[in-house]
Amino acid sequence: MFEQDVVRYQVEDGIGRITLNRPDCLNAMNRPLLRQLLAALELAAVDESARALILCGSGRVFSAGADIRFLSQAPAAEVRELARLAVAVTSRIEALGKPVLAAINGDALGGGLEIAEACMLRLAAPHARFGHPEVRIGAVAGFGGTTRLPRLIGKGRAAELLLTGRLIDAEEACRLGLINRVVAAADLLAESEALLREVMAQSPVAVRLTWEALHRGLSLTEDEAARLGADYFGLAAQSEDFRIGTRAFLDKQAPHFKGR
Repeated sequence: MFEQDVVRYQVEDGIGRITLNRPDCLNAMNRPLLRQLLAALELAAVDESARALILCGSGRVFSAGADIRFLSQAPAAEVRELARLAVAVTSRIEALGKPVLAAINGDALGGGLEIAEACMLRLAAPHARFGHPEVRIGAVAGFGGTTRLPRLIGKGRAAELLLTGRLIDAEEACRLGLINRVVAAADLLAESEALLREVMAQSPVAVRLTWEALHRGLSLTEDEAARLGADYFGLAAQSEDFRIGTRAFLDKQAPHFKGR
């Protein structure tokens, strides 16, 4: 187990877990937390014992977002520095090369939601609330929310949430496509691990390339994205996993992928 002041990192049975650990501040994000979160992600990226990753929060929330006490007194240049650090974190989550799931055990607001939006998958407890209340304090969803939220739920729905600061419950978040499913709070981590293990049972090469094609394709035209998918199909065909998987299918056996 690797533990720092405000971020915890541990691995068990192939799944790493990063926990935001400022429960007394509702896991609000300041520079120390974001720096330690980025360090934990870098560790997870090279940790061969961690094939997938869960992000969660300690206490009763996932994260209430950026630390408002800091924002209220910091110069504009320092606020921008915080946002750029947060963008580095969310970009690292997307580019980790391993499945990352946000287990949302409570409210995910503002920057906390932006961290979750960068993950491949999101499961949430029924009592969790979601939203981008930044406009209510005169701010902007500057950790990536103005980019990722429209891609997840569509421009019109994202505009409504971003421009009003309205909070929604887990059921509505699921209907909108912001989260994958609502799970009983007591089962959240177990269900998160089960879903990750379902992904981990597939070819690591195919999973990584599929995610990259999906992620990169969103910024391309439909034709460009289709060609990108074809190129990634070709890349997958060069892997040992492709040969293992196709042969196992023909032999009517379960494949045992090597990840290469």
